[in-house]
Amino acid sequence: MSEFDEDAIETARKIFAGPVAFLKSAPALEHLPDPMVPEIAFAGRSNVGKSSLLNKLTNRNALARTSNTPGRTQELNFFDVGEPLAFRLVDMPGYGFAKAPKDVVRKWRYLVNDFLRGRQALKRALVLIDARHGIKDVDREIMDMLDKAAVSYRLVLTKADKIKPTELDKVAAQTAEEARKRPAAHPDILSTSSETGLGMPELRAAVIEALG
Repeated sequence: MSEFDEDAIETARKIFAGPVAFLKSAPALEHLPDPMVPEIAFAGRSNVGKSSLLNKLTNRNALARTSNTPGRTQELNFFDVGEPLAFRLVDMPGYGFAKAPKDVVRKWRYLVNDFLRGRQALKRALVLIDARHGIKDVDREIMDMLDKAAVSYRLVLTKADKIKPTELDKVAAQTAEEARKRPAAHPDILSTSSETGLGMPELRAAVIEALG
């Protein structure tokens, strides 16, 4: 059973059916847009399917760039939602890319850490976890960052269509169990698929709910 009622699902659907547009990329904190409206950030390993999820969430084919090269996005990408502007989505650079040079990884860590710690407009981060693999140590690192920064976050399973329903239930239960032990994590887990659309209505509703 969904944690969101029909009204919440429909309200979220209408909002995401409206204007959504790329605003800018910020390679460093000085390039961030003014924090005029609430922001929801998306974080995840560099091959977790973040761009595909953002495209499906917003019903756009090419809002976020998808790439076969993990770790291509090394900037914070901002998207405006609503006309007039209601809130922003922030696509954070993927983490856990093995082939990136050490200085790139260091730069990523500083950018993400400073953004998470100092961004007053940030209402929640959605941390994407590949349902086929569950939570990995690199995911725990970003969760540790969020816990230390006292930024509310929610775990979202991606690629849920790639495993059997029984396996998905098991991974979701394990993920929820770990979330409950963490101070800043939302207790409820969402399972999604950008291929089939599974969980997208709930994810849209979760974004709107997080705006407060």
